Amino acid sequence: MIPPAEPHWSENLALTRLQAQGLVLVCRNYNTRLGEIDLIMDDTEHLVFIEVRQRSHTRYGRPEETISPAKRQRLRRTATLFLQQHPALQAQACRFDVFAVTGDAAKPCCHWIRDAF
Repeated sequence: MIPPAEPHWSENLALTRLQAQGLVLVCRNYNTRLGEIDLIMDDTEHLVFIEVRQRSHTRYGRPEETISPAKRQRLRRTATLFLQQHPALQAQACRFDVFAVTGDAAKPCCHWIRDAF
């Protein structure tokens, strides 16, 4: 198995901002042959699967617009596999969020989209 790549600065930013909103990290960079989930967090009501997207500018669209239907399907399948491997979490309601970041590490603009798809 290939070890996960070093998290991008935008993932670190997302994690910090979401923890400040009260979410608790369950798993980071969950990686399987089906795909990867950047962050899996718990907000006490939901198990939240979070896709972090970053773009330096919006000239060609916003970061959240880059999540294709195929990517959504991979995320759903990967989340299903995660739940199969962690039966204690299966009873919890789930949702998929997107944490979109535009700009650079010095001056990021963040947009957290709850229940994105």
